Amino acid sequence: MKRDQLTIDLNCDMGELPEAIADGTQEALMRSITSVNIACGGHAGDEQTMNTTIEQALRWKLAIGAHPGYPDRANFGRLELKLPADEIATSIFEQVRALAEVASRCGARVVHVKPHGALYNQAVRNRELAEAIAKGVARWSRDVVLVGLAGSPMLDVFREAGFSVAAEAFADRRYEADGTLRSRKFEDALIRNPEEAAWQALGIAERGVVIASDGSEVSVDAQTLCIHADTPGAPQIAATVARTLREAGITVCVLSQSLN
Repeated sequence: MKRDQLTIDLNCDMGELPEAIADGTQEALMRSITSVNIACGGHAGDEQTMNTTIEQALRWKLAIGAHPGYPDRANFGRLELKLPADEIATSIFEQVRALAEVASRCGARVVHVKPHGALYNQAVRNRELAEAIAKGVARWSRDVVLVGLAGSPMLDVFREAGFSVAAEAFADRRYEADGTLRSRKFEDALIRNPEEAAWQALGIAERGVVIASDGSEVSVDAQTLCIHADTPGAPQIAATVARTLREAGITVCVLSQSLN
């Protein structure tokens, strides 16, 4: 199915790896993307990494978002936790508020929120978790876009809570036939080849489809595409994806414009 509106946002999870900031990898990625999701103290990140990442994002004129996750730095927020919904909501609120305060001091504004890791993946199917995320963000502000997996019920929960939403797909992750992401426990969960990631991104942006791990074609209607900063060769992947999309006539633009 040909998409009518050929625009897409390219987002990247950042502020997670101090070494990527120090060696220039993070800023190299920013040359190719349009939005950043910044770790804000839960699974990763501290005031210094938040400040540096925001300043870099401002230089590249990128949309700035919060990337809250489970408060589990030892496991990088990728371990499923069983926490009370109220505790999750409070943690989300505190993380988003922390980033917003740093952003304000930098003269920037947080415009979207994207959950991280296990929290994101669990909220795809778990309504209570999705509601906890929305409640936590709402304690700070409802005037932001909540990002969630394209085609998933979590987006409906976010809408019901009064938020604008952005459906997200992934250039560097493989999919299952039900439209969910292939678990990282599988060796082929990550797409490391830049051309393959670009081909998947083009299929999503241009035709609204992705080829699942079993070879089936899955419909994916997304306004934003993620490239993970910690995927090996991420700057090359991002550059190839952005170039391929633009060469195909697709406008790569910040999230607010891709939602119009």
